[in-house]
Amino acid sequence: MGLDTLVRLQRRRQAPEAVRRLPVPDGMTAPLGCDAVAVPDHLGPLVVPLLPRVGCVYTDGSHWWWIVPSDSDYALPWPSPAHYAVGALVTGPVRLVHHPQDTVPYTPPIPLYLALCRVTGTTPDWSRAVSA
Repeated sequence: MGLDTLVRLQRRRQAPEAVRRLPVPDGMTAPLGCDAVAVPDHLGPLVVPLLPRVGCVYTDGSHWWWIVPSDSDYALPWPSPAHYAVGALVTGPVRLVHHPQDTVPYTPPIPLYLALCRVTGTTPDWSRAVSA
């Protein structure tokens, strides 16, 4: 059993029962799986104009949620106050606020990461000095 399999099994085991997956709109496919990135709702409008493509975006009234391909957190610590949700699992009701024109729900994770770093004033992880 490989490391990737062990990581996925561990993530599934930790998923709480009282949550549900963000719905992918009818007519869309998610061939790369789905995870989600949430930010407080006041940051959402600041992020959108910085993105080259905006996929499905949801709101729960306090956060904006972007669907990204599964494992978009691999070796990538998302900047605070962003929250990475494996499996795009959320609690409570959500409402779709942006539907892309094509058939995939994804926002590209690297541009989303960089936009979040910019609006939160966080230095991207790969730009930080390495100590010996």
